[in-house]
Amino acid sequence: MPHSASLRPGRRDRDAFFDNAKYVAIVLVAMGHAWEPLRSGSRAAAALYLIVYAFHMPAFILISGYFSRSFDLGPDRLRRLVTGVAVPYVLFETAYSLFKRSADDDPSHPVSLFDPWYLTWFLIALFIWRLTTPLWRIARHPLALALTIAALAACSPGIGDDLDLQRVLQFLPFFVLGLQLRPEHVRMVRRRAVRWLAVPVFSGALVFAYWAVPRMSPAWFYHRDSAQELGAPWWSGAVIALALFGCSTLLTVCFLAWVPGRRTWYSSLGAGTLYGYLLHGFLAKGSRFWGWYDHPWVHRPLGAVVVTALAAAVVTALCAPPVRRLFRFAMEPRMEWAFRRAAPETPPVRARTVPRQTGRKAPAVHVTNGPVG
Repeated sequence: MPHSASLRPGRRDRDAFFDNAKYVAIVLVAMGHAWEPLRSGSRAAAALYLIVYAFHMPAFILISGYFSRSFDLGPDRLRRLVTGVAVPYVLFETAYSLFKRSADDDPSHPVSLFDPWYLTWFLIALFIWRLTTPLWRIARHPLALALTIAALAACSPGIGDDLDLQRVLQFLPFFVLGLQLRPEHVRMVRRRAVRWLAVPVFSGALVFAYWAVPRMSPAWFYHRDSAQELGAPWWSGAVIALALFGCSTLLTVCFLAWVPGRRTWYSSLGAGTLYGYLLHGFLAKGSRFWGWYDHPWVHRPLGAVVVTALAAAVVTALCAPPVRRLFRFAMEPRMEWAFRRAAPETPPVRARTVPRQTGRKAPAVHVTNGPVG
């Protein structure tokens, strides 16, 4: 286990544990997208799909919350929020919409920043979550409040689709949970006993997922619809939202327990997971638009293995430094022209002695040019 100091957000030295976790999670995201067209012909693929969707985004969001603990509304952090989240959202939402128009032969698809399409919902959600971070830091019971909001959202179809607010609100508890975590909690997750306990938990989850495939819609794990929109009674939205939070949190703990803490060959790729996340979506959607899954061999066991390996290889390549350098203009623009320069710090003023204007000798009074206190 690394020293606890290495887990503090904002330090220059990256923690290999979290880089490893982000890389493995983004590989699972790509695999899940690759398995989606295979679910109808394979119950095993559908079960794996359910398991992955139960925890891969919750894990990402929890880690995002952990590293947002020190976020405030200071100028430097707001600049990074704009250049690292808001600007990529605008660029990729536009790019995805234009891609759907051309590749899917759908010229009527709108280019709208208020209706995120496909993967860009995560960026707008992260933008909103981080802006509200100071509120969660002063709330008395932040996690309970976030769970209440998520449960109410799950039974409120009137929220609509603007900014994908259903996902923003239903995934909110995982971000708030990440804000509450401390390095000692991470150490607890990575104990040997937790690793061993994760084996029967994951095994049981796989068995349950296999049983649930014909009985449960995977749309519940997307958190983008209310219960009524999924054809269920309104009260079930709150119940299932809370149950899925517990299930996803438990599987996330198991996932993190298995992540290695030492530096590995893929640790450096953890810094580029957002690149892999956004860029692989063009291939994931393009594979449907261009009929790659129409070939029968893809739906055979060997074909499924090949598709899985290709998905892992592609997203790994998209996280690599050469790709990050190529697309840094869109993912991490500097945009110095858009912001005022920080005002230079005023040098400290030496104290000066001012004698009292009285007829008798009095002790000196020290005066400084600055606010009192």
